[in-house]
Amino acid sequence: MKLRTLGLLLFVAALALSLGACGCFQQAMRGETAPPTAEQKAVTPPEEKKEMPVGEAPTPPAEAPPEVAAAGLADIYFDFDKYNIRSGDAEILKKDYEWFVSNSGRVRIEGNCDERGTVEYNLVLGQKRADAAKGHLVNLGVDASRLDTISYGKEKPVDPGHDEAAWAKNRRDHFTPLQ
Repeated sequence: MKLRTLGLLLFVAALALSLGACGCFQQAMRGETAPPTAEQKAVTPPEEKKEMPVGEAPTPPAEAPPEVAAAGLADIYFDFDKYNIRSGDAEILKKDYEWFVSNSGRVRIEGNCDERGTVEYNLVLGQKRADAAKGHLVNLGVDASRLDTISYGKEKPVDPGHDEAAWAKNRRDHFTPLQ
């Protein structure tokens, strides 16, 4: 009897450890996918690889999508797992400020993340990114009541790819004029 109980307890403990140890079970239950492993990442041929300084993200595309260019507001981009405004993006926000000077409308700042990380983590990070842009624009002189913020986390990627170039495009704040 004691041996049977001990065997059952060991089986339950092993099952609990195997399902919960890495969090993969909980992640799968929430419908999330884990970040790609090194084997799953796209491998670029050696002649196409570009050396980048440590800690520097690839530069997002210089050309904005037509709806952004028409609105007169440009997206800003972020480094991986960061929400601080980089110097180049601060210059973009200065140009966006000019839009606020010549227009009286309101704008929604949409914080976005790449596909890595949990849904909850990316929603918080996206909100911090949107709030950082709002704070920067308010410091430049934009009335805070003209700015709304929302986080879409990883739910609205611009580029559906699964590599660093796609992720760099998806780590952004998008500015949408409101009526």
